[in-house]
Amino acid sequence: MRREVKEQPKYAVVAAVQLPNVSDVEFEVSLTELRDLAKTLGFEITATFTQKRSSFDSTAYLGAGKREEIRRFVDNEPEPVELEKTPPAAADPNAGMIDAIFVDHEISPSQARNLEKEVGCEVMDRTMVILEIFQRHASSRAARAQVEIARLAYMAPRLREAAKLAGPQGRQRSGTGGRGAGESHTELDRRKIRDRIAELQQEIAAMDVERQTQRARRQERQGLAGVALVGYTNAGKSTLMRALTGSEVLVADKLFATLDTTVRALHPESMPRVLVSDTVGFIKNLPHGLVASFKSTLDEALDASLLLHVIDASDPGFERQLAVTDEVLDEIGAKAVPRIRVFNKIDQVGDAAAQGEREAMLRTQYRDCIVMSARRAGDIASLREAIVAFFRRGLVEAELFLPWSAQQLRGEIFASCEVLEERADGEGAFLRVRGEAAAVKSLCERFGQAR
Repeated sequence: MRREVKEQPKYAVVAAVQLPNVSDVEFEVSLTELRDLAKTLGFEITATFTQKRSSFDSTAYLGAGKREEIRRFVDNEPEPVELEKTPPAAADPNAGMIDAIFVDHEISPSQARNLEKEVGCEVMDRTMVILEIFQRHASSRAARAQVEIARLAYMAPRLREAAKLAGPQGRQRSGTGGRGAGESHTELDRRKIRDRIAELQQEIAAMDVERQTQRARRQERQGLAGVALVGYTNAGKSTLMRALTGSEVLVADKLFATLDTTVRALHPESMPRVLVSDTVGFIKNLPHGLVASFKSTLDEALDASLLLHVIDASDPGFERQLAVTDEVLDEIGAKAVPRIRVFNKIDQVGDAAAQGEREAMLRTQYRDCIVMSARRAGDIASLREAIVAFFRRGLVEAELFLPWSAQQLRGEIFASCEVLEERADGEGAFLRVRGEAAAVKSLCERFGQAR
């Protein structure tokens, strides 16, 4: 009998410095987000250490006293009597089992190295955590290439400082006479990184051409009416995608559960046929390199005729999340694309009274928004109606006459337009249709418009 190997749990602590220009609410929201990122990596957070400072400690990010406090927690040492608080940090049952410390800012290699030496466990800053998550979750060839570029770009400027920490080894020279003679190991590594980034960028450019060709064919074949789901990660976009399209897309309570764009048809199908695409989620302080490298997945937002901006109505910090998404959309040039704000997860806002108050506030503050839960069939039906209504605004109606001798052409009419009504007489069938102006005009010219 095969024995199942159980994965050992991983434990970590979170540490952060609160600068004078950061409010308590904003600081706590950022810490909560970092804890969620840690959860996505499979870590359980056992403690959080915070410190208010005018600036980061240049040596090891945190002040000396806070570093010592974390070291005692990691080593499961009780606090000195004169500093003991109630309850002491070492009382936590998972103290002494810490695998990593997550820092809520991007820090330099020297700060990370010094902090790691003092506290006795691996240090991961916020940017490294996000890059690690992206690397694990990228599945398509394009996404993997884009993540690798971002990781290499993150590593490149740190090599020189890392070489200083490594000592004389990092300054060894290559042999004479060969290619790269006289270059240090660090310079060689940086050149290799530049070459690899250039190679990956060429691959992505080729994939972009292929993707644009496929998209153009799809638009030409189907007459694109595109909706893109955008919003903060974990706002419920994948759940909405699944409910709107009836597809089996990944739904998980993790940040960045999916990175690759998924495109499905609205279900049940409508006229015009609407394609719905999911995009990578946004997050505060998303490394700029990732915003740039993942622009290809965000291009779905640029190509869409309508954006559904999904917002977690149950999150106290939703206004900040909304602002982050708007900022990134503006950055990629999607500011002019029409959008509907969809406040999801209203069912997670306390009791019925609290939900009613939150919904009333949202509808007052954000005109024409939709407040809903992706888990309620009635709400999904209403959202679907709003999407279809948007695309029907530019449609026109006409009545066609199809003689009995040409009934074999009925399929073309039903494929091009929505047939609203049909009646017949001795000479043929009269069909009242609705569709895009160009398609209706073409049908009228071919079959003749009824009088």
